[in-house]
Amino acid sequence: MGRPRTVDGLEPARTAAPRSPEELAKILCEAAAAGQAVVPVGGGRLLGMGEPLERFDLALQTRRLDRVLDASQADMVVTVEAGVTLERLNQELGKAGQHLPLDPMGGPGHTIGGLLATGLSGPLRLRYGSARDNLIGLRVALPDGKLARSGGKVVKNVSGYDMNKLHLGALGALGVIVEASFKVYPLPLQEMTVTTEADDSEQAWAQVSRALELQMQPVALVLAGRRAHARLAGSRAAVERVAAELGWDQAGPAYWQTLGERRSERWARVSVPDETLRDILERLPEDADWIAYPGLGTAHWLNAGDPSAVAAVREAAEAASGSLVLVAGPVELKRAVGAWGARPPTIDVMRRIRDAFDPSRSLSPGRFVV
Repeated sequence: MGRPRTVDGLEPARTAAPRSPEELAKILCEAAAAGQAVVPVGGGRLLGMGEPLERFDLALQTRRLDRVLDASQADMVVTVEAGVTLERLNQELGKAGQHLPLDPMGGPGHTIGGLLATGLSGPLRLRYGSARDNLIGLRVALPDGKLARSGGKVVKNVSGYDMNKLHLGALGALGVIVEASFKVYPLPLQEMTVTTEADDSEQAWAQVSRALELQMQPVALVLAGRRAHARLAGSRAAVERVAAELGWDQAGPAYWQTLGERRSERWARVSVPDETLRDILERLPEDADWIAYPGLGTAHWLNAGDPSAVAAVREAAEAASGSLVLVAGPVELKRAVGAWGARPPTIDVMRRIRDAFDPSRSLSPGRFVV
């Protein structure tokens, strides 16, 4: 069955790894009826996200739900079970010259269900959008044992799309994702990674601003300190033209894999309007280890350990109509500052939705914002 995983210092009494959505739904229903606390586990890369877990009786693993159910090269859509890893999915899609352009940090080994439940995205969002933008359908197991489907398996079928959104970033608190359908994209004809290191912060931000003003923007852009990386994609002629216009040094593509493997036990994600991102980053402690996505208003702070500093940056982010969320952190840090920050104005609606889906709070009790 696999080794039970510890979350926030709690170890489950048992672990289940069902082989089908129907079996998973039955196990979930039985656990909920018995008053047991259930935590869905995918790749286990981001189990520390959210508030401290209150109870933990059953680790419900999705790793055996690992089938690519349907991949239509002509329609450019794919349907997979939740336990499929992003790497395996893109390996399969690559055989047809396609890919699902998601590149969150903290990998490898993210499952599709886990990516949707945590709501993380990476620098490729600059060109392709987030998982939310490319998701067209979901199938979810509910605590009453039912399997609910929303959306569809074709891009034009958008009925129920709002139901899809409910589960994104909800850490499995409203149901366990067992299947997802996405629109996919052709692999670029040509890619090139270029990089530059500025003399100071002012010049570094000027360089990334110039990259964003190009007629053909990079598909991904990252700034860490004074070092910037840009990922260019398109036809060979277009990529070479943009690279020459930008004038940065050519770098190897391995940078993006290395970035995707970055993670931390004290990790905060800052999301603000892009025009305020630089100001928020300048409020971080002098020794802060941060990675920013200019153009997206997102930054990852990888040594966010001091509660007073975290609280101060969160206050500034929220004042700018943004947020600071703890992606990972020890229990004492989460209790000191909270994982989520200010409650959203829709909190009452969210609570009513959770009351409808999981009235006994059997799913990930305590972790989510409601």
